[in-house]
Amino acid sequence: MRIRPLFLLAALAASLAPALSLAQEGGERQANVERSARDGVLKLLPADSVTEHELTVGARKIAYTATAGTLDLFGQDGAQTGAIFYTAYVQKDGGPDRPLTFAFNGGPGAASAFLHLGLVGPKVLDFGAEGRDGAHAQLVDNPQSWLDFTDLVLIDPIGTGWSRTVKADDASNYYSVNADAQSIAKAIALYIAHNNRSNSPKYLLGESYGGFRAAKVASVLQESQGIVVAGAIMLSPLLEGQLMFNADQFALGAALELPSLAAARLDREKAFDEGKQREAETFALGDYLTTLAGPPPEGADADAFYGRISRLTGIPQDIVARNRGFLGNSFVKHSDAGSGEVMSSYDASFAAPDPYPESDYDRGDDAILDGFTRAYGGAFADYARNELGFKTEMTYTLLDSDISRRWEWGGGHGGGSRFQASATDDVRQLLASNSAFHLLIAHGYSDLVTPYSVSRYVIDHLPPSLAAGRVSLELYRGGHMFYTKADQRAAFTANAKAFYAARPAAQPAD
Repeated sequence: MRIRPLFLLAALAASLAPALSLAQEGGERQANVERSARDGVLKLLPADSVTEHELTVGARKIAYTATAGTLDLFGQDGAQTGAIFYTAYVQKDGGPDRPLTFAFNGGPGAASAFLHLGLVGPKVLDFGAEGRDGAHAQLVDNPQSWLDFTDLVLIDPIGTGWSRTVKADDASNYYSVNADAQSIAKAIALYIAHNNRSNSPKYLLGESYGGFRAAKVASVLQESQGIVVAGAIMLSPLLEGQLMFNADQFALGAALELPSLAAARLDREKAFDEGKQREAETFALGDYLTTLAGPPPEGADADAFYGRISRLTGIPQDIVARNRGFLGNSFVKHSDAGSGEVMSSYDASFAAPDPYPESDYDRGDDAILDGFTRAYGGAFADYARNELGFKTEMTYTLLDSDISRRWEWGGGHGGGSRFQASATDDVRQLLASNSAFHLLIAHGYSDLVTPYSVSRYVIDHLPPSLAAGRVSLELYRGGHMFYTKADQRAAFTANAKAFYAARPAAQPAD
């Protein structure tokens, strides 16, 4: 009696096998047709790969679906112009109200592997006990993955990762503030439509230029796609070009940079103290700013002034005096005079051997950006192929400096036009037009690329009626990519989780 049902099941399976085989072959054939219809380098992109996984966060197991694939872009004539690579992580049975976060890095010219394997994804790249060994970095489960509280879609802009245009020469059409924001907004809209996620609260996460991009994309989504985001997280963002690019040649820019140099020295000496840091901040926007804005001090006043700067930063007093207190890039070579080391702009507390000790100025690569963090590229390409099932012969581009050089900021390519780059108006408009919108800005204390005091200055000058209770600044030990430090990554993730949980409901208009 027990044999008969098994026999029937076997017979049924045998009868269905040809149909299932034909269906599978048909699906594969359709995917092959779609791939073969692509032109140029896009022929190297495979069909989307969907895989199932599980992650443990704390005492909770999270079952999730990973999708590594592309979103196609088309021109007005209906012809495909490009494809944007993305990786999505969606918790199973997450419910329609589960937040959905779209993340991207900056550059311009950076792929999302930095945020992906450095902060939010289910895997994180471990750089060893000292946090700087790229040669032996290991991919491990991420106990602080943001998948704990939001679904994730990581996006690589055109020219980065595996995102390409059909014709190589067309890529430059995307290398501008507006075109970039439009293409990312289009990709987000496509993902939402393809996956029926219109009811999910939507967030943007951007690092560095990606923070600037987040403000621009949020505006485009609202204006052109009819998609209103619930909030944004900006990590080490560019907000005001005039306060960052060569700003240390001017009194205010130098004053906004000084606290980061002070924090770096405290960190190098393992003596960081928030009280001492607040004293440096007060000095920076007080005596330091007013002195730089006036004629240079003389005599005893000069010795006292330049001596205080030297003690704060570790830069020898004669170097400080020679530059009249405007420190510029002198910290790179002179923060630890005689040590034979150079400091990174991405973390001024991070010292590395000087490859050109005979030179008076910095000639080498940055020890962080061009050093161990480059391992994110190779690690992600291997992870995507072997764990996510996205197999392509195309080279994964982690960071393309040529894109940055060719970038159109609004007034032309590179150069002075980037000084006019501003996201402040976008932030103001988003806060004013969307009463549910809230913003979290995060910085590392010792970041000299995007000093935290610039963001504080921007926040302090927002109308209180817009910013109160809706815009916050959080600071962490470390530099531009402070999340490479496990304890700081955990602290930031905890703050981000609270940010999502505290999202305000939209208020009715008066």
